[in-house]
Amino acid sequence: FAFKTKDPLEELLELLLGVKPKFSKFLCKVSNFSSLFKISTLSLPLPPKKLIGNMEREFIAERQKGLQAYLDVITTHHILSNCELVKKFLDPNSYSVNYTEIALQHVSMFFRSEPKWEVVEPLKDIGWRIRKKYFLMKIKNQPKERLVLSWADLGPDKYLSDRDLQYAVKLLSSCSHPYIYKVTFATANESSALVIRPFSEKGTLKDLIYKAKPKDPFLKKYCNPKKIQGLELQQIKTYGRQILEVLKFLHEKGFPYGHLHSANVMLDGDTCKLLDLENSLLGLPSFYRSYFSQYRKINTLEGVDVHCFGHLLYEMTYGRPPDTIPVETFPPAPSVFVVSVLESILTCEALKNGMPTVSRLLQMPLFSDVLLTNSEKPQFKIPTKLKEALKISKECIEKRLTEEQKLIHQHRRLTRAQSHHGSEEEKKKRKILARKKSKRSANESGEEHSAKYSNSNNSGNYREGNLLLHSCVRFSVITVIFCLKRIGITNTLHIGLPKSDTTVLGI
Repeated sequence: FAFKTKDPLEELLELLLGVKPKFSKFLCKVSNFSSLFKISTLSLPLPPKKLIGNMEREFIAERQKGLQAYLDVITTHHILSNCELVKKFLDPNSYSVNYTEIALQHVSMFFRSEPKWEVVEPLKDIGWRIRKKYFLMKIKNQPKERLVLSWADLGPDKYLSDRDLQYAVKLLSSCSHPYIYKVTFATANESSALVIRPFSEKGTLKDLIYKAKPKDPFLKKYCNPKKIQGLELQQIKTYGRQILEVLKFLHEKGFPYGHLHSANVMLDGDTCKLLDLENSLLGLPSFYRSYFSQYRKINTLEGVDVHCFGHLLYEMTYGRPPDTIPVETFPPAPSVFVVSVLESILTCEALKNGMPTVSRLLQMPLFSDVLLTNSEKPQFKIPTKLKEALKISKECIEKRLTEEQKLIHQHRRLTRAQSHHGSEEEKKKRKILARKKSKRSANESGEEHSAKYSNSNNSGNYREGNLLLHSCVRFSVITVIFCLKRIGITNTLHIGLPKSDTTVLGI
């Protein structure tokens, strides 16, 4: 999250200490977080109750640690971190818009030109997206038939022109495939899109796994399931094969998807049908983007689909999503073939080397012997011009993903370096090295000073010795000349002496 206000931990601390200046705002936020606890049914590590006004330093420090642990749990939980209440608290400026009202305005504008539709009721928070809203619909002349209208605004990966986007979205209703859920009506404008599909009482594959009701809020259904149980082996094999078949079909058509997860797979009897093909056209972010954006080998939408399939297969097998990615060890599974597929997608080695292709997965023993009984012939005609636009859009989406992965990689390296250099062990090493360097410098400066002192002493002694020797020689010469003069020999000798000396001797 990019925090645009004060530190959220500081604000939460003030909030729960009861020192907010505006009490109404305080009550509003407490109410929001209370509703978060109730809806998600999670046992979050909130610090114990206290008397309002306790501002002792020890109490505040202890409570701050508890609140930090509380925020860490919320922001690292995949579903809670995408919750509107959490995002509004952490970054209120970016999430201050009422998206339900915006959706109603757009839907109302749509009904002006299409009067045969009628809204039965809004389906509040049944999806995980903040900017996507759902409404239960009916056709006026067919009041018993129920449909679902989904409205969403455009996302950051929207690269189609407005004209191509409108054409591509309208084309969805002509798509006919045994494993793609039928679109009754679809339209788009320069800012959003609207899609109508039949409503299914059975719900999605995720509803089947979690034993949930389709109309319940997303948090209530999936955040903390009461009973965790995977599907039977035959269901895993059949559903997995059907999903891989439709992914292969879309890849061959050059139609980008990238939004596979269990809540985007509708159940129709014993058949899985893919939902929300429009998401990639609108440029919406993937449910698992926070996972695959960390691994630079997953840099194509085909690779994204395979990685998302790994999450889905794990959820079908064990009744819950994986705790962490990569997965180091897998719990006992109904078949060793299930584990072999999961290992090819979710292990550390697979994430470093890259994802297998959909064709490779279809050849693996888990899916190769599954017989598909549906004889419906797939039909999805995409004009050549639109295919070229979809290809360019796909390349732009993949380029943005690669750039994001590069930034994440650089940030992780910087964080590791800062963490390494900021550790207590490194601080101790640096202190010891600094002390050794200081001692070495002191010793070197002392030796240098001693050498200079010794050199100066030696040069002084040398000069003194020369002067003494010169004096001795002069004295000896003068003495000899004086003696020779006394005996009368100096008249025949020519000895050069300094004038001062000859003056002294009287020569």
